[in-house]
Amino acid sequence: APAQIKTSSIDYRFMVSYFSSMALKCENCGKGVVHGNFVSHAKNRVKRTFKPNLQRATIIVDGVKKRMLLCTDCLRLLKRKFQKPITKK
Repeated sequence: APAQIKTSSIDYRFMVSYFSSMALKCENCGKGVVHGNFVSHAKNRVKRTFKPNLQRATIIVDGVKKRMLLCTDCLRLLKRKFQKPITKK
């Protein structure tokens, strides 16, 4: 049987709540984390992750202000499409 690692339940609950509260995914288009490789000149490959450029923005949806996590592509699209002020935090 594999060796079991002893962790306190408080640390586990903290880690679950911390990582689940901040998903690395755009709430509009769904763009998220993608995995790939660093490739050197000698073609050595090392694992890496590509993270989306997410910004927390306040947007008016159906007359109600809503804070959303949006990628910069969606922010630019919304600014061009609606020409209304979008407050970025």
